[in-house]
Amino acid sequence: MKIEKLARKGILKIASYIPGRSIEEVQKQYGAKRWVKLASNENLLGPSPQALEAIRKELSNIHFYPEGTSPVLRKALAKVLSLAEENIVVSNGADNLILMIANAFVDEGDEVIMADPTFPVYTNVTRIMGGKPVRVRLRDFTHDLDGMLNRVTRRTKLIFVCNPNNPTGTIVFEPSLNRFLAGLPGRVIVILDEAYGDFVEAPFYPSGLDYVKNGKQVIALRTFSKVYGLAGLRVGYAIGREDLIRCLYQVRDPFPVHRLAQAAAVAALGDTEHIVKSIQLVYEGRRYLYKELDRMGVRYVPSEANFVFIDFGKDIEEVFEGLLREGIIIRPGKTWGYLTCGRITIGRMEDNRRFIKALKKIL
Repeated sequence: MKIEKLARKGILKIASYIPGRSIEEVQKQYGAKRWVKLASNENLLGPSPQALEAIRKELSNIHFYPEGTSPVLRKALAKVLSLAEENIVVSNGADNLILMIANAFVDEGDEVIMADPTFPVYTNVTRIMGGKPVRVRLRDFTHDLDGMLNRVTRRTKLIFVCNPNNPTGTIVFEPSLNRFLAGLPGRVIVILDEAYGDFVEAPFYPSGLDYVKNGKQVIALRTFSKVYGLAGLRVGYAIGREDLIRCLYQVRDPFPVHRLAQAAAVAALGDTEHIVKSIQLVYEGRRYLYKELDRMGVRYVPSEANFVFIDFGKDIEEVFEGLLREGIIIRPGKTWGYLTCGRITIGRMEDNRRFIKALKKIL
C-alpha cells in the first residue's frame, strides 16, 4: 500500500525543521578549519563548570532510569520561581514541550495563531494534530498583536507569542500584551515562548511568570539551552496554571529527561556567576556588533536576544558561502523568506571580531 494511505493525514506535507548547519556537517564539505558556529543561538561561553561536575558525579548511575517527573529539578525551579511544583513540567527541551502542548490541546480543525516568521515548530506541531496554522505577518519585524487579535475565530485554540521572537530578536511590551490578553475569548490559551528572555535589556518586558502567578490562561516556555549552555542535553520546562500543566502531564513521555541532564540543570540553575557572565557576554557582543555594522552601513534589527538579524544587502547564499570559506557558520534568512538577510549568534568577543573581519572581506 502507498505510504500516502498509511501515514497520518497531512504529515507528508509538513516542511521539516531545518536547524543551523553543524560544524561536523560543514567540515565534510570545506575540510577541517578553526570553525566558529554562529548559526544556532547556543551559549558559546559553554556550560557551567558546576553542571559539568554534576554530570561526572551522576555518570555511575546511568544504568538506572531517571525519575520521570524530574522532582529534584522541579523543586529547584519552584524555589527559584516562587511557584508551586504543580505549576511546572519539565521535558526534553522546549521543542518537546511545544509538541506536548499541541497533543494536549489541539483537536483536528482547531486554529492556532502565530507570527510570520517565527519559530517554525509551532506550525509543524499544529499540522501533526490536524490543526490549521494561522500566520500573521510581522510588522516592523515585531509581532502584530492587533493583527493576531483580528484573526481570532470560534475555532482558535492556541496563540503562540515568541518573546523575544526567533528569528528577529524583537519583543512585545507589557502594556501591549496586557491589552492583547484582555481582548481574547476565554477558550484561547496563549503560549509565551521565553527561550531568549534572559537576554532582554529593555524595560517593560512582560514575564510569563507574572501571568501564571495571576492565574491567566497562559503557558510560559523556558529552556536550559541558551543562557545555561546545556543545548546538547535538551532540558526545558513550562510553567502555567495547575489545570493547564496537568493536561501536559497527561501526554508526557514516561522518562523525557535523562539523569545527566537533570543533574546538570539543577547545578546550572544554582550557578548565578555563570548566568551573569553569559548575559554580560551577550550585552557586550550586541553593542560591539551594532557599532561595527553601523560603521559598515549594514542594516540590522535591534535585538533583545543572543542573536542579531542582519540585512546584508546582497544574496544571502553568497554571503553564507563566503563566510563558510572563512570558517564561520551563520543561519541564512532564506528559511524565513528573507533573501538578503541572515541570523547571527552573538558569541565570545573573539568570535564576534572574527565574524566582522570576515564580513568586511566579503562585502
